[in-house]
Amino acid sequence: MPGDFEPEQKRYLEGFMAGLQIAKSARSALGNGAASSPAPPAANGNGTAGSEPSGADAAALAAQDRVLKTGGKLSDPERFKRELNPLDGYERLKQQAANNEAPKVDDNFRWRFFGLFYCAPTQKAYMCRLRIPNGILKHWQLAGLADLAERHAGGYAHVTTRANLQMREVEPKHAVAMVEAIQDLGLCSRGSGADNIRNVTGTPTAGIDPQELLDTRPYAREWHFHILNDRSLYGIPRKFNVGFDGGGKIPVLEDTNDIGFQAVAVKDGFGIAPGVWFRLMLGGITGHRDFARDTGVLVRPAQATRVADVVVRVFIDHGDRTNRAKARLKYLLDAWGFEKFVAAVEQKLGAKLTRAPAAAIAPRPAFDRLAHIGAHPQRQPGFCWIGVVLPVGKLTAGQMRGLAKIADEYGDGDVRLTVWQNLLISGVAEHRVAEAETAIAALGLSTKATSIRAGLVACTGNAGCRLALSDTKRHAEEIAQWCESRLQKLDSPVNIHLTGCPNSCAQHYIGDIGLLGAKVQISEDGDRVEGYHIHVGGGFGPDAACGREIFHDVKAQDAPTMVERLIQAYLANRAAPQESFSAFTRRHEIDALKALCVVATAE
Repeated sequence: MPGDFEPEQKRYLEGFMAGLQIAKSARSALGNGAASSPAPPAANGNGTAGSEPSGADAAALAAQDRVLKTGGKLSDPERFKRELNPLDGYERLKQQAANNEAPKVDDNFRWRFFGLFYCAPTQKAYMCRLRIPNGILKHWQLAGLADLAERHAGGYAHVTTRANLQMREVEPKHAVAMVEAIQDLGLCSRGSGADNIRNVTGTPTAGIDPQELLDTRPYAREWHFHILNDRSLYGIPRKFNVGFDGGGKIPVLEDTNDIGFQAVAVKDGFGIAPGVWFRLMLGGITGHRDFARDTGVLVRPAQATRVADVVVRVFIDHGDRTNRAKARLKYLLDAWGFEKFVAAVEQKLGAKLTRAPAAAIAPRPAFDRLAHIGAHPQRQPGFCWIGVVLPVGKLTAGQMRGLAKIADEYGDGDVRLTVWQNLLISGVAEHRVAEAETAIAALGLSTKATSIRAGLVACTGNAGCRLALSDTKRHAEEIAQWCESRLQKLDSPVNIHLTGCPNSCAQHYIGDIGLLGAKVQISEDGDRVEGYHIHVGGGFGPDAACGREIFHDVKAQDAPTMVERLIQAYLANRAAPQESFSAFTRRHEIDALKALCVVATAE
């Protein structure tokens, strides 16, 4: 991973390793063979020791075998999967639930294949993450999830940066009931964590956006069900993200995904059928300071699932199974280069992919950075979508029920989650927008946001994640409250992203201002408090860039003031009213920006 983990995080990881050693000793004592020797493929019912693996898990097992045959050592999660495939462990999970038993280290990894993340020591409970393709669910599903949040969890849910929902404080005894009740609602949690293809994102205004090139819903849905129903795609070396952007007003951040399918209009006269295609982008992982890059390949939308399937299978065959820090697609692309990788995809696909010069692609429609907030006209005359502001992505069960009722009574019944940790209610008749907004306000929510709050994103933080070093959601609220009253002249959105650890779940590197959680030493005795390293100048889409660190070890209590100083310096020194915050910061060296912040403070 880029950046070092802090001592608390390292201690957790050391404890993780100690647990593995204990587990090894226990297996040896029970006569299960040498602790260092993984179980043969027969443990998964896919052949006998020494034979070639067969069945749905064959490709993953063969990739593991190649590591072992060359004297390599599998990473611990790879061993866990080899010893007991998580999808074969449901009866064990049920027994643990019946005993209200917390999982051991290996099962804590396995149960993430069912969407369950045990959060000890932060919480002695699971977080349950769903799968919601394209982030769209029905009003009755949201109301049903509100019931489950109260019955089996802590009575609330979080909207994630993958346009998804997760519920927290699920006691072990409720884990299976939660997973099964989610399926009763026509949703699922399967494969939403660990070494799986994660929730499929798509344009949140798909099908209703006046400027979209393509409705992403059928393509996200097809890929979603393809993943769910093909066990062989659960054998990847590590997590994998896929996003579909249809050219709508609200960005999907497809360039931060392992595979980004970006709708583009192809012009006539280049030997390629004109019309809307997907541009294939590969290797995005901004926590590792890399965006998905254009491969020069165009994909017919109807072929997107087939191409994505083959990309994943090349990754299954050749991705790193020894070093978790290098087990993402980016690192295979770094090692091979894009041409070799695309050639391997073509070989497995059995056909050549379509390539196009940049000149063949028409300019894409521009984003509207406020389109996920407030009322906006749909492509259907007389109707609007309404973007609802959520306090750093949190919804109480009561608010979930209330929004579900509003979507049913005022809208078309759909609730659309976004990667900006908020949601849209679509299909609201123009003459009923004011009524709907009043009903939303009655829930304690808003359809209006300041330029600070509109782009405020925060991960779970140490209130619910053991790796996070700071309480990101609370600190995000403190930053918003402090800055809103002092920066009333701010007339354009400034995205502020807070993430608790180098895993960068809130993608701090792409924020105009990005805060990375840290422990800040405050005395010679080593006393430390929560804090952040602050970055500036990140962006996405046509403005893609990773932010640069400007301040190191800022105490959390000082973070609101530091963010205010940065924005005050921008307002006082921007080249023109139209200059964005990211453009302003990028044309200055870091030392110059620091000096401007000092001046802003003095003023």
